[in-house]
Amino acid sequence: MLSACASSIARASARTLSHHRLQASAAVSSHFAATTSKRTVTSKVGDRTAEHAWNKSCYSGIDYTISEDANVFDMVEKMAAYDVGCLVTKDKEGKLSGVVSERDYVTKVALLGNSSKDMKVKQISTKAANLVMARPYDTVDACMDKMLSRDIRHLPLIDDMGQVVGIISIKDLIKECLDEKEHTLNQLASFAVGEGGHFVM
Repeated sequence: MLSACASSIARASARTLSHHRLQASAAVSSHFAATTSKRTVTSKVGDRTAEHAWNKSCYSGIDYTISEDANVFDMVEKMAAYDVGCLVTKDKEGKLSGVVSERDYVTKVALLGNSSKDMKVKQISTKAANLVMARPYDTVDACMDKMLSRDIRHLPLIDDMGQVVGIISIKDLIKECLDEKEHTLNQLASFAVGEGGHFVM
């Protein structure tokens, strides 16, 4: 009789213990799922736009424009003062008329022995009709493709009304790519020490 009671008590205890273990396991799984879902990271360079690059560009803090009627010497002085390699040119009405770069100066003025004080910016600039431009919401990848396909190093940014709102360089885009890579590496490092979660690359 005592043996039967003991056996019954043992079976009941085993069932209770098993039930508690299942509850504990479910609680841990639920906590892990909730925690990792909060740590999900999306890492795509394509998520970054020309506007991101513009906000960090050295151009964003300067007057990056010049009158197309200014002489080339004034253009060179302005480039040197701001340490940039390209300026947006504007016509008499203040509208975008083109861009002018240090490459234009080297190939169209210096190498030909012309005087920078005797030439107008509009004589050496690339005209608006031939420009490759971007919108602030274009992705970094799209801007990079535009530059590489045309072998250019600068992109004027225009809004939906066609007004120039900025200019970015190939260096600005490279910085964005490197910043994104660094962000991804930091996330992976956190993941490696148990602070990360799932990553969507």
